[in-house]
Amino acid sequence: MKEILPEGGVVRKLWIGETAKYLDPQSRRNRFSGGVSDQFIRNYVDLTPGLDAVVHGFFIGGTMRGAAELRPLGAGFPREAEAAFSVEKDWQSHGVGSALLRRTLLAARNRGFRLLHMACLADNQRMQQLARKFDAELSFDFETVVGEVESSRPTPLSLMREVMSDSHGFATAMLDLQSRMLRA
Repeated sequence: MKEILPEGGVVRKLWIGETAKYLDPQSRRNRFSGGVSDQFIRNYVDLTPGLDAVVHGFFIGGTMRGAAELRPLGAGFPREAEAAFSVEKDWQSHGVGSALLRRTLLAARNRGFRLLHMACLADNQRMQQLARKFDAELSFDFETVVGEVESSRPTPLSLMREVMSDSHGFATAMLDLQSRMLRA
């Protein structure tokens, strides 16, 4: 699956030790429905691996410029998950959100999640537009908009697509790490 992204950009899973690469203050506000402190972000990302979350990042030149999270909702909602996105302003409207959502939907499908919930602030028109692009059903609740997207059942092909994407992403991460080490 070839994604159309800005030149040099790649979407890949974040590996252990990379979850601290979070985004600018406006992206944080959009992701967490308000301003949050750096300490909150540090605590949040420290918990991420233990919550069975899958996080994909959009990278340019080894720097993460966007992220998508897939988190199970919990025991009361066994086949439902939350999908959350944040993309730095300069990288919006370049296909990054679509690529992240496509990858998140694939991960949800392969983990057996049938329904994804996406919440955003009522003034976050870009997120609402992205959700509509993937046929999300939107509902408005006070200052929040919640989108719901149904996911398909996993197939051998969908599992293989994720394995191939992960393999490519891991190789990209290792090459980037090696390149940064050689420059140092």
